[in-house]
Amino acid sequence: MTVQNSGLKQIALVAEQLGVRDEYLEPYGRHKAKILPGIWSVIGNRPNGKLILVTAINPTSAGEGKTTTTIGLGDAMSHLGYRTCIGLREPSLGPCFGLKGGATGGGRAQVAPTEDINLHFTGDIHAVTSAHNLLAAVVDNHMHQGNDLRLDPKRILWRRVLDLNDRALRHIVVGLGGKADGVVRESGFDISVASELMAILCLHADPADLRRRIDHIIVGHSVDGAAITCGQLKVTGSLMALLKDAVKPNLVQTLGGTPALIHGGPFANIAHGCNSIMATKYALKLADYVVTEAGFGADLGAEKFLAIKCPLLGKYPDAVVIVATLRAIKLHACDGIGEAERLISGFANLQKHVENIRHYNLPLVVAVNAFPSDDPEEIELVRRLCREIDATAVTSTVWRDGAAGGIALAQAVLDVVATASAKFRPLYERSDSVFEKLRKLATVIYGASGVAYSPQAKSVLEKVDADQEVRFYPICMAKTQYSLSDDKNLLGRPENFRINLRDAKIMAGAEFITTYAGDIVTMPGLPKRPAAESIDLNGEEVTGLS
Repeated sequence: MTVQNSGLKQIALVAEQLGVRDEYLEPYGRHKAKILPGIWSVIGNRPNGKLILVTAINPTSAGEGKTTTTIGLGDAMSHLGYRTCIGLREPSLGPCFGLKGGATGGGRAQVAPTEDINLHFTGDIHAVTSAHNLLAAVVDNHMHQGNDLRLDPKRILWRRVLDLNDRALRHIVVGLGGKADGVVRESGFDISVASELMAILCLHADPADLRRRIDHIIVGHSVDGAAITCGQLKVTGSLMALLKDAVKPNLVQTLGGTPALIHGGPFANIAHGCNSIMATKYALKLADYVVTEAGFGADLGAEKFLAIKCPLLGKYPDAVVIVATLRAIKLHACDGIGEAERLISGFANLQKHVENIRHYNLPLVVAVNAFPSDDPEEIELVRRLCREIDATAVTSTVWRDGAAGGIALAQAVLDVVATASAKFRPLYERSDSVFEKLRKLATVIYGASGVAYSPQAKSVLEKVDADQEVRFYPICMAKTQYSLSDDKNLLGRPENFRINLRDAKIMAGAEFITTYAGDIVTMPGLPKRPAAESIDLNGEEVTGLS
């Protein structure tokens, strides 16, 4: 056990804080456990607690401390005497060994046991990977064994997945060799957290809904153009067996002792970016306040949280926290100007995210995540700029100070929750055409002048609109996290640009339409100096995983 994790409570004591009895707890060692589904019969009729969503401005490549702020805010609310539960996604091994490193927070605002959570945790992502790849193997085997469904090898949609960054696997050829080695065709790998099965894990309501959604996964098309589903391949039961334990939410704790449910891990730039419906539902029944996050900036994670997750959850946030840092604001500034001018210039990006959250009629607080090296006068300038647009901005020092550094933020959140009265306003209606949904998303949230469609994207989306079931699905936009546009180099608050859609895919199991903008990839690559170079094992202690 690392020194950092040496003061953790036994997981049963953490569960007691939420009123979870031992009979509904499945321990994974001393500091991790799964919550068993039978608990719903006990808590299902309780009133919901308040839901706080933490999001951010368009980040730098290192991230802006959104997870750290979520954890620190939860610790602060717990410190103030409120029964609090934190809701997070499970870290993917891709970023852990890639550019960003671990995803358990930082400094004194972390969830623990940190190394376990960042690495294999309770095996949920591995289970998704195995289930996904079993379906891929069955697809290829079906074609090899006679192809009764007449699958077209050139129209297979179900690729394989791996929970690591590996650009060499983006485009591959399978079936090479002799006749016994399968059907030769082009394919590729996505990262596991982009799998439709990961989305389904996070969005299903109960076992029957899980089975229905897996049945509906479209794996490809026949030579006649008909959609071929997982249900037709008769392996839904096997996939459910592999996901048997992965569907149960994971309970851990922060370094400050606050309970945290960490479950599911879809990326927000290529998937829907939220933790599971089940974990959030449990948390809302067990706690007074639930502090959760949605991936990357509000243009991605928060938008998908509100359009995809909340209608299924049956609840919208009672308040939103937008995390910003001085370095990110400056990144979005015009070049060739002084430091103060850079903050004023780059503030336009933060202002756009504030406007977007206000479009939904949701109360908000801006959290200026302060680093020890930040200039207090520059932080005060950002707070003044926020006041000028009538937004409350609070300095957060939870990385350095833990709960104590989040008290002011917690008080501000409690204040806006207590005084909020406006009704949530959706960005688009489910009944809107898919093209109208995309127009509103592009023009209102991104600030674009419109959408440009490739022939491939337009063809898929026209089929969506013609289908009386899937036309009601929400949009899941896959695009860069670094810009409001689909060009990672177009920073600040860009104008006079269009969102360029190159492709679209019907996720009939997840029940949303994924649209692919710009040059976004579904299998990331490693940077020149990956975090893997700094990670080591010293006895039983993992080092360098931050």
